[in-house]
Amino acid sequence: EMWRAARRGLSSAPSPCTYEGTPSQRTLLALKPDTVQRGLIGALLGRFEQRGFKVVGLKMLQPSRELAESHYEEHRGKAFYERACTFIASGPLVAAVLEGRGVIGATRAMIGSTEPLESTPGTIRFDYGAHWRRNLVHGSDSEAAAAREIPLWFRPEELCQWEHCASSWVYELPTARTRFDE
Repeated sequence: EMWRAARRGLSSAPSPCTYEGTPSQRTLLALKPDTVQRGLIGALLGRFEQRGFKVVGLKMLQPSRELAESHYEEHRGKAFYERACTFIASGPLVAAVLEGRGVIGATRAMIGSTEPLESTPGTIRFDYGAHWRRNLVHGSDSEAAAAREIPLWFRPEELCQWEHCASSWVYELPTARTRFDE
């Protein structure tokens, strides 16, 4: 259902500020080797920051085959498993943990369909992708997936707790200087 909404256009996708009362979530974002090789790290990561999500973990690394296999464990036995593991371990990637209200669903909508040619204009995969095997980015697809994936890529001490100075301008918070319910 979420993908149908995303295909209708990102303009209809909710922004983080519409998630009043929704608890903050965390998601894993992996900018794959093709993103790094094409020089798109800043362009892609910037989209998520501009959306209002904060980066609480960030690193560049060369994943081991073991890490790749652990990451794609749920797909073991599927036709694409070996190719996916080989690709994600083929070069450096950037792993990030993003935090914000509704970050998992919004991130998935911003990324687009696995197949770039089926993605909605404005999504990362439509705007920058050309082939489903080189689709630039991974984002956790659920809270359960994020809970499994984040510890694979980050130790707890690598994640920062901090308050973004713009939070009261992104979300309708009780501490906001300007409120619309007064």
